[in-house]
Amino acid sequence: MTEKPNFWVGFACALAGALLWGFSGACIQFLAENYLIQSSFISFVRAATAAVLFLGFMLAARRESLLSLAHSKRAWSSLLLFGVGLYLSQITYAISVALTNAGTATVLQATCTVFVMLFTCLKLRRWPRPLDLLGLVCAMGAATLIATQGDWGVMVLPVAGLAWGIANALSETLYIMAPQRLYLHWDRFTVISCGMVISGVLAALVWACGGLWGDVPRVPAMDGFGWAALVLGVGVMGTFAAFGLFLYGVSVVGSVHGSLLGVAEPVGAMVIAAVWLHTAFSTADWTGLVLMAAMIVLVSISGARGEKASDKAPDKVQ
Repeated sequence: MTEKPNFWVGFACALAGALLWGFSGACIQFLAENYLIQSSFISFVRAATAAVLFLGFMLAARRESLLSLAHSKRAWSSLLLFGVGLYLSQITYAISVALTNAGTATVLQATCTVFVMLFTCLKLRRWPRPLDLLGLVCAMGAATLIATQGDWGVMVLPVAGLAWGIANALSETLYIMAPQRLYLHWDRFTVISCGMVISGVLAALVWACGGLWGDVPRVPAMDGFGWAALVLGVGVMGTFAAFGLFLYGVSVVGSVHGSLLGVAEPVGAMVIAAVWLHTAFSTADWTGLVLMAAMIVLVSISGARGEKASDKAPDKVQ
């Protein structure tokens, strides 16, 4: 008889995964501030490192599941879209961090929860629930506070930083929604492993072909600490370990608890950036973080109630 996983172990794993995502944001900010490094190169190393580790794990532990997905022609359209979304989320996040900071970029990224909710409502042809609308108001308030710092007539946050932050949220929405059908037939580890490989290949191509649009590819001159921050901090801990721990944790505690624990990502990014990189955050920034966390909680609770209502509803007669 298989022993049921401990809830608190799952809780700790999901929390650790979310915090490691926040840590990777601080590492990206450190690299952007201290080395002449391209966002495309960060994304390439990050995606390639995670792809190699995920692929190695899958070949060693879940080879049959991996081969099953790889040989499914029907799955490839969703898988390609997922891989593109993964890459876009990584490159837009790196650019957003470089233009703002890890905390601000991660808080803006969290608006993807609202986009997922809105696209889901459009797909199901229903109006947002009251808690969804309240969450939307919180998200809009958070983004406005961070962008204006409370002075409603002035845009303090760089326009480009805000634009790339929203682009990052939209790309996160793509990679969250694209593989939903795949999860019905394959486990998330398998799907994400294949998606990460596609993302790694795409990241390599974009970096190598950067000269076509004026971003000539180059390997930055970095010391050992810089390479450790990039490969270990961003690639291994901030991507491979973060995804692995969070996915395992969510599989134990459930998607609702997992979504709520995801609040730790922007909190972690802001705290680590403040302590390690001495990034100054204003009262408006911290208030925006609280509002964004409230948005995630509200939308998660609303989603949980919707799932319970649908479970109680009678099945449709075909």
